[in-house]
Amino acid sequence: MNPAPRMMRLNAFDMASPGHIQQGMWTHPRDTGAHYTSLDRWMDLARLLERGLFDGLFLADVLGIYDVYGASPDAALRGAVQVPLIDPVLTIPAMAAVTTHLGFGVTCNLAYEAPYLMARRMSTLDHLTRGRIGWNIVTGYLDSAARALGYAEQMRHDDRYDLADEYMDAVYALWEGSWADDAVQRDAANRVFTNPARVRRITHCGPQYSIDAIHLCEPSPQRTPVLYQAGASERGRQFAGRHAECVFVNGTNAAVVAALVAQLRAEAAPRPILVFAGATVVVGRTEAEARDLLTEYARHADAEGALAHASASLGIDLARFGMDEPVVAAAPSNAIRSNAEAMAKVAGPSWTKRQLLEQSVLGSRQPPIVGDAVQVADTLLGWMAAADVDGFNLSRTVMPECLDAFIDLVVPELQRRGVYKTAYAPGTYREKLFGAGPRLPAEHAAARHRQA
Repeated sequence: MNPAPRMMRLNAFDMASPGHIQQGMWTHPRDTGAHYTSLDRWMDLARLLERGLFDGLFLADVLGIYDVYGASPDAALRGAVQVPLIDPVLTIPAMAAVTTHLGFGVTCNLAYEAPYLMARRMSTLDHLTRGRIGWNIVTGYLDSAARALGYAEQMRHDDRYDLADEYMDAVYALWEGSWADDAVQRDAANRVFTNPARVRRITHCGPQYSIDAIHLCEPSPQRTPVLYQAGASERGRQFAGRHAECVFVNGTNAAVVAALVAQLRAEAAPRPILVFAGATVVVGRTEAEARDLLTEYARHADAEGALAHASASLGIDLARFGMDEPVVAAAPSNAIRSNAEAMAKVAGPSWTKRQLLEQSVLGSRQPPIVGDAVQVADTLLGWMAAADVDGFNLSRTVMPECLDAFIDLVVPELQRRGVYKTAYAPGTYREKLFGAGPRLPAEHAAARHRQA
């Protein structure tokens, strides 16, 4: 008997800003990115994704402004390179209200917020979405964010992960250990809403955080949100192995990504993890139509915006280098270390600005997958087989037509091949993703904080 085919997971990848990954697409006349402050736009997006049976909407976020390029924020401000930017968390309850199944993975930086406050925010979202919230755990990578929060600079790269490990233990204790499952009784006749004997005070005293408190929220459907993480450095992989349920990876070489995925799965074992690869799709009814769309979109790509984004994520001021001058970092960066490693693997250790821009067909280093529905499906499934990924975070190009086209053309093709669901499974976000219960499994680090 042939084994059942692996089902493809899909998230839409977006940001509460006019521009996200593909710099310049907001200038396209059919793009709605400039209307990012409209709540109707976000509710329409959620309805669209649920129509396409997407697993989730993955909302990126960043604190601070990209001011590394030219030692100035001007290029980012001109090009709407993830600025202006509203708080994505506040869009989620409205989107949850108009959907039933769609999950929401939201990026929240733990470096500048007390665990007690983050725990309440995530519990609140889990309640309001009826168990459909996920948290993309980040520690930030911008010195501009540190300065905005009153620090001279951000912590060193690996030190941020040490901080995050302690942070996670603190929020696990609040989510998993403060309230027993039967603490809330809602007994109006006896005037007992909560049984005090079933609520535990959490005490945590560590190098960075001290907590002596009862969690403010009663247990939410999942208690701990679905945990996303995107670190690909050695220290990031260790952190993902301890905490992450879903990991977001990027890369242009399937063999390189496969090696990373193998390391991530080994770090997490025996727990299963789901790995989502970043992907950009331009699909048409025919290959020629898709190629024409790519040409049209590429006219709106913003090279300066791409350099501003890359400078910040690499921690290197690319304005200091000529087009064909090898880009060399003066010192190890505290930005996204895996981005610099990935660029060196693709273009060699002496890569240049010209090589980076040649990759930036649509304003980012992520090469688009272009073709008709059959070709796109072949490419995505080829990536799943070659890189051992479970699905994709689909970056937006021109919104909403890029998602409309994917849902109308590619989703039916995937369903025809039996590799994409035709209906949602019941349950919480975690239950839909993993087919198990709403709580984290007993093998997860959070489980040791649970009350007996």
